[in-house]
Amino acid sequence: MNDALRAALNETGYTTESLAERVGVDPKTVGRWLSEGRIPHARHRVAAAEALRRDIVDIWPDTSRRREPVWFRPWQEIERDALSLRWFEPAVLPGLLQTEAYARAVLLGAGTLPRGDVDRHLAARLARQSILKRDDPPQLTVVLDETVLRRPVGGRRTMHEQLLTLATACDQPHVRVHVVPATVGEYAGLNGPFVIATNPDHRVAGYLDNQLQGQVISDLDDLAAMMTAWENVRGEALSHWQSVDLITKVAQTWN
Repeated sequence: MNDALRAALNETGYTTESLAERVGVDPKTVGRWLSEGRIPHARHRVAAAEALRRDIVDIWPDTSRRREPVWFRPWQEIERDALSLRWFEPAVLPGLLQTEAYARAVLLGAGTLPRGDVDRHLAARLARQSILKRDDPPQLTVVLDETVLRRPVGGRRTMHEQLLTLATACDQPHVRVHVVPATVGEYAGLNGPFVIATNPDHRVAGYLDNQLQGQVISDLDDLAAMMTAWENVRGEALSHWQSVDLITKVAQTWN
């Protein structure tokens, strides 16, 4: 029996029926989460925890226990506390904006995770997205290379859903997406992805990713170089609303 879930229901006033409606499952399914201790699907864990205002780890500790690599944890803490995130991606969408199907395809495509670990990593990635749904979300500014919109990650249906979800996310005042058109030649983005975070104390940190692991950047000279790269990629990109228009049009090509 999941006593933590039962307590969360009592404290928030949710019933099995109202939580089921909020999450998008049958009330009997929520009943099984309670009485049989079953573990919900990754997206349902995220939705239920959000509705109940709990961390996933508090309700389902066995499966929501920290599964991310040790080297990623310092950056995850920076990301969680950030006032703003400036994110450039030349190959895939940022994890904070990925749909479940797209994220699963990315994790499977990497080929570095045993299949049994994919669901745990997927849940961790989706759980990170909760920072964008807080009352005080960070300002997320993303620059994407246009090839991200046209690479068939997960297939046509997955890409159609992902790009429509991305366009919807752009309606939020704290999310801005800019696309570097395919007509742009050489630019700083060809050197790889990076993220720049500004925290409440106005300190700046950077993050670089590669095939082996990510690296948190704190050296002032390196951060200055990352800021220069950011200005370059941002300068080559379309405006936010031009980008949303392009995203929407490309989404229809995947339909």
